[in-house]
Amino acid sequence: MCVEKVLPLEETDEGPVGTIQFRVRYKETDQMGVVYHSNYFAYFEMGRTELMSSLTGVRYRDLEKANVKMVVAAVDCVYHKPAEYDDLLTLKTRASKLGRASLTHEYKLYRGDELLVVGHTKLVTVDPTGKIVPVPDWLRHPRKISKDELENLTRQ
Repeated sequence: MCVEKVLPLEETDEGPVGTIQFRVRYKETDQMGVVYHSNYFAYFEMGRTELMSSLTGVRYRDLEKANVKMVVAAVDCVYHKPAEYDDLLTLKTRASKLGRASLTHEYKLYRGDELLVVGHTKLVTVDPTGKIVPVPDWLRHPRKISKDELENLTRQ
């Protein structure tokens, strides 16, 4: 799965929305020619990692180097209409809820103006041993992280 295009963040009353576009590849479809249901969860991952990068300037792998790990604790997906091979899809992702140690994202997947799928993931922040820890302040109140700040985080 490849992101073809990352669009600028859209500011809404509910917070920033990240938007990516990508084409459905043949290998993502089933024998009926529609996107296999579990592939939508991989699309959601693409959306939230691009949103995080757009908000903080930090790639997800760099978060992990800074000992910030986010594990999926819950996921849901409501399928309204199927996506098919070679469709150009637009995924809109936003952080919909912030807990002490969790972050919930909402996803809306479109083909043109047609809503295909709505989903959510709840991520929990954990330390390297798997112990639940609070969401870091710089992620709780997203802002661009400087290279120096990131290097300091990775040393902690």
